Amino acid sequence: MRLLRSGPDPRIEAKLEAERILQQAGEQADREARKRQEEAREQAQAERDQILADVRGARDDLQRAVDRLDRREATLDDRIRSLDDRDSKLQQRGAALDQREAEHDQRLEEVSNLTRDEARTVLFARVELEISDEAGRLVREAEQKAKGEAETRARKIIATAIQRVASEVTTESTVSVVQIPSDEMKGRIIGREGRNIRALEAALGCDLIIDDTPDVVTVSGFDPVRREVGRLSLSRLVADGRIHPTRIEETVAKAQRDVDRIIRESGDEAAIEAHCSGLPREMLDIFGRLRFRTSYGQNQLRHAVETAHIGAMIAQEIHADVEVTRRGSLLHDVGKAIDHDVEGTHAIIGGDLARRFKLSEDIAHCIEAHHDEVEIRSVEAIIVQMADAISGGRPGARRESAERYIERLRALEDIATSFDGVGQAYAIQAGREVRVVVDPREIDDLGAMRLARDISSRSRNRCNTRARSASPSCARPAPPSTRARSPGARRPHGAARPAHA
Repeated sequence: MRLLRSGPDPRIEAKLEAERILQQAGEQADREARKRQEEAREQAQAERDQILADVRGARDDLQRAVDRLDRREATLDDRIRSLDDRDSKLQQRGAALDQREAEHDQRLEEVSNLTRDEARTVLFARVELEISDEAGRLVREAEQKAKGEAETRARKIIATAIQRVASEVTTESTVSVVQIPSDEMKGRIIGREGRNIRALEAALGCDLIIDDTPDVVTVSGFDPVRREVGRLSLSRLVADGRIHPTRIEETVAKAQRDVDRIIRESGDEAAIEAHCSGLPREMLDIFGRLRFRTSYGQNQLRHAVETAHIGAMIAQEIHADVEVTRRGSLLHDVGKAIDHDVEGTHAIIGGDLARRFKLSEDIAHCIEAHHDEVEIRSVEAIIVQMADAISGGRPGARRESAERYIERLRALEDIATSFDGVGQAYAIQAGREVRVVVDPREIDDLGAMRLARDISSRSRNRCNTRARSASPSCARPAPPSTRARSPGARRPHGAARPAHA
């Protein structure tokens, strides 16, 4: 039996509710769409109004700029017309002045009995004389001022470098002395009919001097490396007691290997101490030979390291290339290590070595130019030359025999007295300054200045010539400063300041 429901159907009510909700949503979407459309229309209208305002503003600015250009063009036209009028008036005045000048010149020629060219010549001669005197005064003042400032600065830099670097002085010698236990050992060194000493001299390339000096045998030779090999070999043979040609050859070969090892280690240590890493192995092997080389009592390996430090300090002060200066200073005397075997001066030999081992051209130039044997082309080469002179010339660095010292002073005085107008010359301060007495009737103030420079230049050239022609162990003396002075009272005529080389 079926039961019948009474009242509305729920499905129909749900369908009606859904249709009502959809209708409300559609109406709300229409309202929102119309609202957005209205907002977009208002925004577009605002942007259009802004663009129109910007365009009107730009148009006004452009018009104002055009007006300004028109006014400026009108002003320029007025100025051009004014300048044209002024130029016309100036031309008229110039023509009138030319005419008056011609009339004036004609009157002057009639009064002075001189033509225009003759009057100009006389006037120029007087002006030249006045300018010459004034120029001499200005040159002396400028020279004194520049010299004072330069000397103060240079002394500060050099003094600082010298104070920071110092080395010991060793004895310069071309012989090595070997102590032996007794004179009986001399006979064993000589050997039967002299065969042992001949074998030693042939293997070493040095001379053995055996004389009446007790308990001493002398090894003599100009090559310091061979001399060191000889000293070491002979010491070992004496200590061993077995001295015969075969044993001599073995000992000399072993001593040569030991000396080569010392040379290599010395080159490496010097490069590290001078902060010059990366140098070629072959160059360091040659450079280390300077350990056994001295010049005026100064060890050349220590001199090279000292020069590298001084050169680097100076380069830093004047903002030059420090690495080029440091390496050029360290290797500037490397040619002395092989100048017994290679023809040429040690500076040229050193430059060739640097190029052979692929060092930079700047370093090679610093090496070959430090004795002025080639023209100096860089400030680093000048610094290397200065550092070399400072290391060799600082107090206590080198020693000189009395005969050579007196000979150098006399040579400097002879150079000064060879000039015309020089009465007397005195080398003072160990040859670093030459005082010259001149005749004031022959040499005036300007002539004294030129004389001082000429004497300094000739002394420097002579020093360079001696350095190139002397033996490799000789040091180049520094060119002196020159002071020209004429006889008389406090400030005699013809006196000049020292011209420092």
